[in-house]
Formats: sequence, C-alpha cells, structure tokens
Amino acid sequence: MIEWINSIIQGVLTGGLYALFAAGLAIIFGVMRLVNIAHGDLIVLAAFVAMVVIETTGVDPFVSMVAVLPFMFFFGYVLQRGILNYTLGDDLLPPLLVTFGISIVIQNLLLEIFSADSQRLKAGPIEVSSVQLVEGIELGILPLVVFVIAVVLIAGLQIGFSRTRLGRAFRATSDDPSTARLMGINQKHVFGLAMAVSLVLVAIAGIFIGIRTNFDPALGPTRLLFAFEAVIIGGLGSMWGTLAGGVILGVAQNIGAKIDPGWQFLAGHIAFLVILVLRPNGLFPRTRDD
Repeated sequence: MIEWINSIIQGVLTGGLYALFAAGLAIIFGVMRLVNIAHGDLIVLAAFVAMVVIETTGVDPFVSMVAVLPFMFFFGYVLQRGILNYTLGDDLLPPLLVTFGISIVIQNLLLEIFSADSQRLKAGPIEVSSVQLVEGIELGILPLVVFVIAVVLIAGLQIGFSRTRLGRAFRATSDDPSTARLMGINQKHVFGLAMAVSLVLVAIAGIFIGIRTNFDPALGPTRLLFAFEAVIIGGLGSMWGTLAGGVILGVAQNIGAKIDPGWQFLAGHIAFLVILVLRPNGLFPRTRDD
C-alpha cells in the first residue's frame, strides 16, 4: 500500500514539471489560438542555452536563469513579431506549418552545433537530496522545488491575467480582437508579449528538465506531446487546468510504471484518451468569464 501511495506522490511531483511544459503552450493558445508545434524544441533550446551559459561562466544552473530568462523573453518577442504574427488569421494551418518548420530548424541547428550526444545540467547535491515523510515515502527536494515553482508561477499568471493591465489586454485580445483594436490595443505587440512570457516559462522548464534528466536535440517532440496532453486534459486556456492536467498525466505515468515499467508512457496516453472521450473540452475549460 505504501508503495502505491509513494507512486502517486511522485506522480504529483512529476506533474509539476509537466505543468511547466504546458503553461507556456496554454498561454499562447489562450491569447492567440495558436498551437505551437515548436514548443517542445524551444524547451530543449532553453536547456542548451543554459548549458552554454553554465560552461561559459561556471555558474549554477539556477543562477543561469538570470541570463537565460531574458534571452528567451527577447527571442519569443522577436519570433512572434518577426514571423508568427504574419501567419495568424482564421485559417489554423499556416501557423501549424510555420511552427513545424521552426521545429525542424531548431532541431537541426542544435544537432549541428552540439551533436546528437545527450547532455545534462549538474546542480549538485539537490539532484539526489530527499526528505522522508514516513517509512517508505520520500520526497525528492528537486521535484518538490519544481512543483512549488509551478504552482507559484501558475498562481502568479492567473492573478496577472485577471488584475493587471497587460493581463486584461491579453484577455480582451483573445475574446474580441476587433473590439480590442478599437480600444487602442496594439494586437501585434500583445501577441509578442504573450509569446515572450510563454518562452520565459519554457526557459524555466528547459533548465529543470536539463537538471532532472539527459537531453538532446531530438527530445523536443516528446516534451511537446506531454505539454499538449496536459493542456488538453486541463482545458484549453485554463492555467489551473494545466496544472491539474500535468498532475493527472504524471500520476497516470507513475502508476503505469508501477504496474509494468513498459506501461509508463502508455498509461499517460490512455488517461489522456479517456478524459478526451469523456470531456472533449477538458476538465476545466476556459470560459469568457474566467
């Protein structure tokens, strides 16, 4: 019994990392109705940027965020203003095709620069440190830190969307772009800021995944799949739903691995499919009143 409880707890903590994967995807879909196929590759890109910063300066992976986060913010804004804004419209196909192309470009650039060898960001003792709750149940310090940061960031985003001027601009542009333009909101600028905020979350997720596991240029599509499933489970555009989706996915994977190691990812996909069938709009779909 203790082993099963431990698997569920570890799944909840893993869900925090998946929520970080998914939060940026949820923002850009919620604001722009854009499905970013390159999202997973941008996570991997952030991990490689952190690796370069760490190797160049010798700082800790957590300290590297001081450089990586502003870089990804700027990169996201330029990417949206310079490329993706021109693909947006009633047709969903152009942004899908363009972000797919960006995904291929990022993968091949990383492969050319860093080779196919897997890399790891070393953070020291925190990687293996844990605290024991009861006999047989231990919480890893790093997974716990990731989960807490995910909750804090999602809470901050939720508050920001509802109480700040920028958040209201995001929501107005998402709900009624035409009226937002009449009110003087620069839609292109708002979209650029939305992508920039999304890539800040991507950067945090990329650094944490670089600490927790090996990464290589081909890892992006898998991260995209986890992010996409967490967003769909929670409900498109819902930030708290994204956290719930990540937790459900993490718990399902850990229970599947407990039953049979080969079922780990399959169990997560089955959970995603079951929820999609029962609740096509997700568990907590965003409404105009959210």
